[in-house]
Amino acid sequence: MTKEQLSQLGKTLWAIADDLRGAMNADDFRDYMLSFLFLRYLSDNYEAAAKKELGADYPRLNNDDRRAPLAVWYVDNAEDVAELEKQMRRKMHYVIHPDYLWSSIAELARTQSAELLQTLVRGFKYIENESFASSFQGLFSEINLHSEKLGRSPMERNKKLCAIISKIADGIAQFSTDSDILGDAYEYLIGQFAAGSGKKAGEFYTPQSVSTILSRIVTLDSQNPASGKKKKLNRVMDFACGSGSLLLNVRNQMGAHGIGMIYGQEKNITTYNLARMNMLLHGLKDTEFEIHHGDTLANDWDLLNEMNPAKKLQCDTVVANPPFSYRWTPGEALGEDFRFKNHGLAPKSAADFAFLLHGFHFLSDEGTMAIILPHGVLFRGGAEARIRTKLLKDGHIDTVIGLPSNLFFSTGIPVCILVLKKCKKPDDVLFINASEHFEKGKRQNTLHEEDIEKIVDTYQYRKEEELYSRRVSMSEIEQNDYNLNISRYVSTAKPEPEIDLAEIHRKLTDIDKRVQDAAKEHNKYLKELGLPPV
Repeated sequence: MTKEQLSQLGKTLWAIADDLRGAMNADDFRDYMLSFLFLRYLSDNYEAAAKKELGADYPRLNNDDRRAPLAVWYVDNAEDVAELEKQMRRKMHYVIHPDYLWSSIAELARTQSAELLQTLVRGFKYIENESFASSFQGLFSEINLHSEKLGRSPMERNKKLCAIISKIADGIAQFSTDSDILGDAYEYLIGQFAAGSGKKAGEFYTPQSVSTILSRIVTLDSQNPASGKKKKLNRVMDFACGSGSLLLNVRNQMGAHGIGMIYGQEKNITTYNLARMNMLLHGLKDTEFEIHHGDTLANDWDLLNEMNPAKKLQCDTVVANPPFSYRWTPGEALGEDFRFKNHGLAPKSAADFAFLLHGFHFLSDEGTMAIILPHGVLFRGGAEARIRTKLLKDGHIDTVIGLPSNLFFSTGIPVCILVLKKCKKPDDVLFINASEHFEKGKRQNTLHEEDIEKIVDTYQYRKEEELYSRRVSMSEIEQNDYNLNISRYVSTAKPEPEIDLAEIHRKLTDIDKRVQDAAKEHNKYLKELGLPPV
């Protein structure tokens, strides 16, 4: 599907959302819209695989027969259903009962069936608890089909759902039935809803341009980025994964089979469910990713609490866009936490370094970590200065990238990307000041492809360019008390041209002489006319 077609599909779906949500706020309606897209995706993939599996036995129905072909097969071959589902679980990793396929749901909506609401309730529970080998319990927990926002009575709610689903079905029908496009449409809508949510969007969305920079950097060889991309990443983690778009961007860089396992963690229940759907929508099997609902700073994920160093999770790539300057309340016990005890605790006023140290702990010796943080981490004093100094002295901070302001929905402040490694070759820090390279927009600034390319190319080949990038020795950083304020090392201010005062004086003297000569000539004419001189 071309970018133009994807954009048109996204706009069509967004127009449907804008038209149908009525009094419902964008965040609430987002959950309904995206859940129905998710159901459509699962159904399309499942039906296509079942058609291939059944071959000539797959029912061919007349054009006026609106039933799902698989529903007809289930009725006619009841004794073979278990064997088919066994095969489908092995190949697709999930099953969907024909009653809950999108085509069946869309037909109920088209005919305004009074059974739609209850069928959806049963269908969502089925997918959560029975479709997959691993439980996806709570996947639709934020979709309240009994909400009065849909209607005051069950009949009104059923009618509203019929309208929403019919519109979505008609909107998608105008485009290719290739199920891959639904994953892209899902991402497009997440971006649109994020734009509508403003500051709240920071909880679940990293702009694609910034996400692309991180994902391209971390997929390059960690010891020699100039040699190109790694062939394989065994484990990738985002400990504040939001809707999962950053993880998927890393996967997109590596290809469908370039990553062994994806790990994500998300505290917000709604966003956690978005991430799980997003993974499945982009073709990942349930055995290829694990998203945990929990608090990163409290480290309540058993997987990350393995005390045996030989069994500790070590990731080739760690990426993150955690909440900026998040206020937290670390207890005394956290001072001895294995993630923080070698560096110290971040202050209560800003957990930025706590997030960084959490991710860094799970980075492998040959891995690369890229994290988005506010500029304050580069120069603030106190506990943050001590953490920053130790990271620098230990040779773990590889690159500091300054981005333009107003790129994010959640904040207008400029942010930076820190690239960290446990084992890095260069005995310097690369500073990239990209703050002036962007296109200004009415609401958001944007990065063009050439802006992204310039940042990645500068990192990959460790290039130096006046007013843009510079490799700074550790001795110079030490002289600056380990302050990493980018403008100290790469200023974008252009020097004013030198002024030749003698030349300026000569020009002014010449002008003054011409003024005097002109006045004499003028007064001569005035005298002839009998008028007083000027």
